[in-house]
Amino acid sequence: MSIILDANAPETATNPNQASDLIKDSSVETFVQDVIEPSMEVPVVVDFWAPWCGPCKSLTPVIEKVTREAGGRVKLVKINIDENQELAMQLRIQSVPTVYAFKGGRPVDGFQGAQPESEVRAFYERLAGGPIESPIEALLEQAAAALTESNFEDAHGLYVSVLEREQENETAIGGMIRCMVGMGETEEARHFVDNMSEVDRLKAPISAAISALELAETGYSSEDLDAARAKVAADPTDLQALYDLGMACFATNKREEAVDAMIKIIRTNREWNEDAGRTQLLKFFEAWGPMDPASVAGRRALSTVLFS
Repeated sequence: MSIILDANAPETATNPNQASDLIKDSSVETFVQDVIEPSMEVPVVVDFWAPWCGPCKSLTPVIEKVTREAGGRVKLVKINIDENQELAMQLRIQSVPTVYAFKGGRPVDGFQGAQPESEVRAFYERLAGGPIESPIEALLEQAAAALTESNFEDAHGLYVSVLEREQENETAIGGMIRCMVGMGETEEARHFVDNMSEVDRLKAPISAAISALELAETGYSSEDLDAARAKVAADPTDLQALYDLGMACFATNKREEAVDAMIKIIRTNREWNEDAGRTQLLKFFEAWGPMDPASVAGRRALSTVLFS
């Protein structure tokens, strides 16, 4: 095995029958055929790990994900150092996780310790000689665009595609809840949420979607919108009518009008109905997300009213 790190050693011939698997486990006995030979054609990343290593448990899934996204431009081999101590000594592995990249039968790059996905992706892109785009990110962007346009069925299908690839993607889970709410399937959405763990329900994209569900469960719909507008037009000081208008606007995704109705309540009487205007407005912001333009503008308007 001393050939592995010998810079002057002759290059090993490529085996035309080498395994085509993108991700595999290897050992001291199969290292040459799993790493050295394939690296003559494509870069091979070797992840040295151990069962007792905490950081390994967070790094390995990230490496596996980026390997799949590389689409065959980089392969991954995983080696348990507890079962391959001779190989670990040969390669001078002093701590885990340690990652080496092999090209042309030789190590050309590497890093130690757990790294964020952005760093792992950059590492792979150097090896692949170009960008490695995540299909999951592309699907999430398409789903978000469809959701914004109230194309709930299209968005739902895209989120399903994400979850087929990454079952615990919290953005997709939150999106699924929003789609069910948008399609009027609040009972199904509630059943889905109730079967989630408390830890998952507290994750930001999911928590925001649950806020949207809770607002939908208040029973307001597009059918209430015209009636509420008529009542407000007849009496602009009718705070219950303003509240009904804001809730109906939220239900029909008329965000600016929903914010405006609740701001008018707060400006008229902050304490009305146990601070209902501000309470519901904050729920709107949570449901829409902090970077949504309506949330940004609404928070600015709320600050102006509260501190004027």
